[in-house]
Amino acid sequence: MKEGGSSRRVIRACLTGAYQPLMGAALFAEYEDVLSRDALWRDSLVSASERKRVLDGFFSVCRWVEVFFAWRPNLPDEADNHLIELAVAGNAAAIVTRNIRDLVRGELGFPALQVLTPEQCLEVFHVDPDDSTSR
Repeated sequence: MKEGGSSRRVIRACLTGAYQPLMGAALFAEYEDVLSRDALWRDSLVSASERKRVLDGFFSVCRWVEVFFAWRPNLPDEADNHLIELAVAGNAAAIVTRNIRDLVRGELGFPALQVLTPEQCLEVFHVDPDDSTSR
């Protein structure tokens, strides 16, 4: 598969309703911060306004989850703890990320929560490209 193809398929599955992404205050702020880093997007073929439209579309399909309890799973990168907390608060089946190594190394485990790459997500939670309602 072309580089990034599986990530695009996961995002497309979210936008079409096949997956239900969760959003919380910390993750929202992180997405907004990354989007504003001009140096990160210097060689991108996608304009800033196009990126904003895609992100706004993604936000529109997310289920907002308030995190009331800080589990502090003590991940190697403290800034990643909010992802586990959001997933637990929202009763998520999985966190989809390329940062597998750091997210599975916490001191506090949640056995029902899977941490998957985009490729693994597409295998575990199969989405038929012709049927956006598959889960």
